[in-house]
Amino acid sequence: MRKSFIDVSSNCHFPIQNLPYGSFSRQGEPRRIGVAIGDYVLDLAFLQREGLIEGGYFQSAVLNPFLRMGKNVWSKSRLAIQELLDAGNPTIRDNPRLREKALISRDSITTHLPVEIGDYTDFYSSKEHASNVGAMFRDPLNPLLPNWTHLPVAYHGRSSSIVITGTPIRRPCGQTKPETQSLPNFGPSRFMDFELEVGCIVGAGNELGEPIPISQASEHIFGMVLVNDWSARDIQSWEYVPLGPFLGKNLGTSISPWVVPLEALNSFRVDGPTQDPPPLPYLRSNGPWAFDIALEVQLRTPKMDHAATISSVNFSTLYWNICQQISHHTSNGCNLRPGDLLASGTVSGKTPTSYGSMLELTWRGANPITLPSGEQRSSLQDGDKVIMTGAARGDGYTVGFGEVEGTILPALVDPALVVSR
Repeated sequence: MRKSFIDVSSNCHFPIQNLPYGSFSRQGEPRRIGVAIGDYVLDLAFLQREGLIEGGYFQSAVLNPFLRMGKNVWSKSRLAIQELLDAGNPTIRDNPRLREKALISRDSITTHLPVEIGDYTDFYSSKEHASNVGAMFRDPLNPLLPNWTHLPVAYHGRSSSIVITGTPIRRPCGQTKPETQSLPNFGPSRFMDFELEVGCIVGAGNELGEPIPISQASEHIFGMVLVNDWSARDIQSWEYVPLGPFLGKNLGTSISPWVVPLEALNSFRVDGPTQDPPPLPYLRSNGPWAFDIALEVQLRTPKMDHAATISSVNFSTLYWNICQQISHHTSNGCNLRPGDLLASGTVSGKTPTSYGSMLELTWRGANPITLPSGEQRSSLQDGDKVIMTGAARGDGYTVGFGEVEGTILPALVDPALVVSR
């Protein structure tokens, strides 16, 4: 097993086998690109200026120039970084000046959105999640709509409200209509929720009018991040007919700061769920494209000293895989661009403790969860912090995503505008 001269424990998310990319800065300094290694960030912008890494694409504040270079350049750069960090390579290891300049403690940096996200598509690819929602809101005996097992359902989200981990999320105001009323209300959402998702960052795109065949889809995937697609369920349930999610979803979407390269995840590919009926030819994957990634959601209220785990699920349960999502997304000739974000949709498992949203965990609020503090939650309250993690376990090492977290802030509302019937 390859080792770095940087001391990295087997449980650390950022060993030499991972090397996720991100955008970071230190106080008074410009944003630049680096990779996480152990408790440090390796400053790639500095190493390029020193001539130790080819190209100039790491001088940008975001990864987009690097993403445009394509798979061959990604692989070549990754290999060069691994060589520089290898335990047997003295280039940085034995040079005090290079070590001091190139290796920066992660505790001393601020992370930023790693890519400029031009477009954001949110899929609905967990069969368990779709079935749970269908059972709650439509027909428990026939929870899936007729198209669901034939194509990866999705909607286009709002890229402007995608934020980096740690950014607080403001409780939104909007129209809601309780089932017992004939007319809607207006005011703060009363059912704030999280959605546990994994996002795919598009690398090289495609030209408008030219679909991406499923056999080539993986070549357009740079890497993955964790995604929390915050949702105001009461706003969403009133507004979504007939065109789907709108203000109940675009209030904010949080992503983790480090983009885990697809190359770091290839050894964790596994077979996904059996697809019945078999998909149409353009959606038939070549090889396994599910990933053995353990995902977890933790919740911490203002009264709790420590966060409590409320959900655990494996990403391999996802019904429609990332190659199928890309193939379907571009099947009409839609053009993807470097930095686009394609989110998986809520990832849920078969058991109640593996559900990826509060909507499911509490079954639409009917069964509140009880926390170690004795508090109960049927939805997220102001001050609640949601923390999501994800990691794939190798032989003696961990390839992880770090965390994506956010805290709910109270709504900003003019009392004169509130309508409560």
